[in-house]
Amino acid sequence: IKFRTMKVNHEADTKQAVKNDNRITSIGNFLRKYNIDELPQFFNVLMGNMSVVGPRPHMLKHTEQYSALIEYYKVRHFVKPGITGWAQVNGYRGLTDELWKMQKRVEYDMEYLEKWNFLWDIKIIFLTLLGKNAYKNAM
Repeated sequence: IKFRTMKVNHEADTKQAVKNDNRITSIGNFLRKYNIDELPQFFNVLMGNMSVVGPRPHMLKHTEQYSALIEYYKVRHFVKPGITGWAQVNGYRGLTDELWKMQKRVEYDMEYLEKWNFLWDIKIIFLTLLGKNAYKNAM
């Protein structure tokens, strides 16, 4: 469950949002900028489909594409996706128009999976709300 921030379009399952994307509504722009579009995902947490912290979910097309290009890409699917994550609070969110950007996300996701502990989740939640990098690359 998530707020709709884009107009219905034929590229929704294949094309990522870009800066000044004409598919994003004016209200959607505001919701995305301040991460308000993520709030309904707490219902997904309550239903047990997501966790608050974990690797951020990607489009299915990305799973197909990047699993062939990045070692360990699919390992991130062994845990529930999160509303926020270690990659996100370190600025690796938004458009992945270059392979290295997705590689960095996976690198941070793997570090999170290998070293997870409850206090780290608390830190990530704190950094999501107040950290300087959490809003980096937000559209």
